[in-house]
Amino acid sequence: MRTVLAYLSLGFVASIVDAAPVKFNDPKPQAYHLTVRASEVDPSAKSYPDIEFGLESKGKPADVQTADVDTRVAPRGQLVVWLMGHNPVIAEKVNGYGYHHISVHYARGWFGKLNTVPADTQHLGNIRLEATAGVDASKSVEIAEADSAKGRATRMVQWLVKKHPQGRWEQFLIAGGKELDWTKVVVGGSSHGATSSARFAMHQQVARVIMFCGPRDNTEDWQAGPSATPLNRFFGYTHVLDSGWTGDHYQRSWLMLRLNAYGPIVNAETEKAPYGHSRRLIADAPMKGDEKKQAGAAHGYVTPSKGSPKDAQGRPLQEDVWKYLFTSDVEKVGKPVPAEAGVKMDQRSEAKPKKK
Repeated sequence: MRTVLAYLSLGFVASIVDAAPVKFNDPKPQAYHLTVRASEVDPSAKSYPDIEFGLESKGKPADVQTADVDTRVAPRGQLVVWLMGHNPVIAEKVNGYGYHHISVHYARGWFGKLNTVPADTQHLGNIRLEATAGVDASKSVEIAEADSAKGRATRMVQWLVKKHPQGRWEQFLIAGGKELDWTKVVVGGSSHGATSSARFAMHQQVARVIMFCGPRDNTEDWQAGPSATPLNRFFGYTHVLDSGWTGDHYQRSWLMLRLNAYGPIVNAETEKAPYGHSRRLIADAPMKGDEKKQAGAAHGYVTPSKGSPKDAQGRPLQEDVWKYLFTSDVEKVGKPVPAEAGVKMDQRSEAKPKKK
């Protein structure tokens, strides 16, 4: 019996060692920022002009991808895949938390052309799924798996393993280096990127989902479907003057994602971290200008940027919120609460059909 227990103990210790983040061994520790075109990483990468997803735009590269890592910071062993254009403030911030970070070029321009309200209640969600995961989900687009966010993220990390050994990117690959280990990946974005992050995570299990000012798709119902990623790993943060909030888009999506099972909506301006371990955070700082300008400013307020407000010492006022979103223990959750009254859940019946 003791022998069996000894073997079990050794196995348990081994599993802990296997799960531990790979340590850096960089002779010159520093913050690294790398850029490379998707078409350089994968020469078979294609353009999709019908949905404004091209390798070039007006004769200039449009498929530039980025990678950031700071080897001076102890690694968490997780990778942030940012589903928006490169945001240097986000990259630097998550590097400071110990994350690796990449931003990949994937189909996003389709939204301006295909944002319609047809009979299909998952029209937009299916396009998002095809654009991010590369599965054949939509009749409106045809995107190869290699050109999806998933495909390009995988190939980007494979390229980084070869080109940037200091970053120890190999820890994020499995299956002999052929696949990305998505259980070590945090997906996130703002607005459109937040919505696509949520849709992708419902299909593909990931470590965490960060949703700044989102998700939207307020006439669809994909948010209520089954999720490959446990729902306690979804984190939302928005401003109450954002039109997505005043229009009940975000809180509708949060309820459909069943996030009220993990606590009430918490005002991060008045409460302190860890915010009751809620997954639904809001801000209410005053914005300048008329209603339209306030809504626009509020939409960008929650996402880290160069313009984020700071205190007298230069520390971002929202630093505690951002750190909570990216680094809090996903297994610690708030107490479940009933769905908030008054949230307009049926926004489809009044939506005006848009022509394709």
